[in-house]
Amino acid sequence: MSEQLRDQVRARYAAAALKVSSGGGGCCGPSACGPVDVEEPGFGAVAYSSGERAELPVRAVEASLGCGNPLAVADLRPGDVVLDLGSGGGIDVLLSARRVAPTGKAYGLDMTEEMLALASENARAAGATNVEFLKGHIEAIPLPDDSVDVVISNCVINLSVDKPAVFAETFRVLRPGGRFGVSDVVAEDHLSPADRAERGDYVGCIAGALSFSEYRAGLIAAGFTDVEITPTHEVADGMRSAIIRAVKP
Repeated sequence: MSEQLRDQVRARYAAAALKVSSGGGGCCGPSACGPVDVEEPGFGAVAYSSGERAELPVRAVEASLGCGNPLAVADLRPGDVVLDLGSGGGIDVLLSARRVAPTGKAYGLDMTEEMLALASENARAAGATNVEFLKGHIEAIPLPDDSVDVVISNCVINLSVDKPAVFAETFRVLRPGGRFGVSDVVAEDHLSPADRAERGDYVGCIAGALSFSEYRAGLIAAGFTDVEITPTHEVADGMRSAIIRAVKP
């Protein structure tokens, strides 16, 4: 079942990337991952300021599928090494690369060939030289231990079929003192997994979402401290987009 879900996620985001690459405009139309139903620019792009969007190639903006703006809380500094889990068309990688330049670097990790191709094209269009896109799964990050200062993600961890592995891998690649700052969809604690499934499907970022308590417990079990979960806007009844912060001691 987990591989079936992963294949469904991959197929959906491959189609999104191909639509943008073919000049079809905004990726996918309405989605539970976005705060509003818009298609131009990509519905996830509304979480970014006009100034941030202006920094980027139009196809990076059109490919934005997230539920927030993790860069607003990631506290990026020049020289940082940043990893974006589920980097998609590269919007957060490219914005991060500018903030950590000239000596820092931004990695993007994605499992979808079509998204990786689009992100690489966007990086070339942006003239970004301190970025690298990696193919792989967020449950098995292809980077060494203690190699990253900041991990960001935008409405992707809820799509994972093995969230404890994501938290453990994130903890592994972060250096001591490293920061975790992501946007994600989180369920209110009273909602059961069945309740969440009633509100939306897995690939729509709803059915696979953790509750507030589950998210906190998962990060703590992986070794994180200073866990903060701040809800932002409602995406379905009892389901909220949230900013999640934590620190590796």
